[in-house]
Amino acid sequence: MTTRPQLLVVDDEPGIRESLSSILKDEGYDVESVGSAEEALERASSGEVEVILLDVWLPGMDGLEALSRLQASQRPPAVIMISGHGTIETAVRATKLGAFDFIEKPLSLEKIIVLVRNAIQQRRLQEENQLLRSELGYRYQVIGESVPMKALRQQIAVTAPTNGRVLIYGESGTGKELVARALHAASLRSKGLFVEVNCAAIPEELIESELFGHVKGSFAGAGEDKIGKFKKADGGTLFLDEVGDMSLRTQSKVLRVLEEQRFEPVGSSQTLTVDVRVLAATNKNLEQEITRGAFRQDLFYRLNVIPFFVPPLRDRKEDILILAKHFLNEFSAAYGKKTRELTDPAMEILLRHPWPGNVRELRNLVERLVIICPQARIEPHHLPPEIFRGVAESPQHPYSTLHEARSAYEREFILRKLQENRWNMTQTATALGLERSHLYRKMKSLGIAAPD
Repeated sequence: MTTRPQLLVVDDEPGIRESLSSILKDEGYDVESVGSAEEALERASSGEVEVILLDVWLPGMDGLEALSRLQASQRPPAVIMISGHGTIETAVRATKLGAFDFIEKPLSLEKIIVLVRNAIQQRRLQEENQLLRSELGYRYQVIGESVPMKALRQQIAVTAPTNGRVLIYGESGTGKELVARALHAASLRSKGLFVEVNCAAIPEELIESELFGHVKGSFAGAGEDKIGKFKKADGGTLFLDEVGDMSLRTQSKVLRVLEEQRFEPVGSSQTLTVDVRVLAATNKNLEQEITRGAFRQDLFYRLNVIPFFVPPLRDRKEDILILAKHFLNEFSAAYGKKTRELTDPAMEILLRHPWPGNVRELRNLVERLVIICPQARIEPHHLPPEIFRGVAESPQHPYSTLHEARSAYEREFILRKLQENRWNMTQTATALGLERSHLYRKMKSLGIAAPD
């Protein structure tokens, strides 16, 4: 059931309180009325009042002082100021203090109804936006309790509020994009767009159009005007991922934009000016790329104002289980399943794995386990063979018995055959050289459950 909006009428004239309350109740609102600013502040302290119609001239504390105090509360209501003999200066001051609108007596009841409706809508939209921003902030949090990750979070907190360019170094899958998004979310530009460009994924002949846009007919296939990423990110953040894969020609044009904050779209003579903070990331050693002539030294110095280093997962093993549990909770909720948990032997195997794919590899593994594991507790035999192969290269072998090793590889082999045959039991049993009943027993003993 939808809760009716709560309104508060504040006026020292009983007749106005009664008439406003009556008309607003007829519109379906819950309405209270009081005769002083002090009473209004007390009633609004719960945070449940959505809109206040507040007279400027009140005995004791005036309406403007009350407005100022209301705006300082944790959940400020939308305030419509009312005045019997208002001036432009009063209206301007009320607006600067955060009033939704200002209306003079004698009151137009029709206008009051429209203003209240619009005020409720705006307040709810603001609260939804705040909720979304807080959820995004949670989504882009940098997780880990190792010393390098604590230092990285501190570096983000210090750097985010500035306009300094950041170059993020790290192997593939370490979370460079996550760091860039965290920087944007904590920056003064967080209300602007975060625009990403994967420099390695865009063909050379299209990268300039992607970055700077183009006009219709500027090249074959340009059937209409296109806005480039720099323009889309105006007022926000542009993230150049894998910047080391950008061609020298494109590098020179990007350098000019960084220096001048202006550019021309492909095929256009019109100069566009932008205000963009540029973050970049690479898995390459750019100083080596400079030495071999593949990256411009002047662009490197422009981008490398504040260097960030995201360590590989193998160098922060204390974060592996923290991340695994985080992903288990995330995917269990996403797929509507009971929260999965790792047994101690399974944890031990994850800790010994070298994680060449870093955090991305761990995240993908956990998602896979949540989807296919039929039990709430994840045992070693639920883990895929590649995890054991990685561990087998380490000094300590993960298997205590031949049975454990054989079960792990047998489970993966049967799973692969089931997927190849789209979970058709008869075809899979034939491919494996087993009876159907034997296949069912094997699946049960190995913890393999057919998808719904």
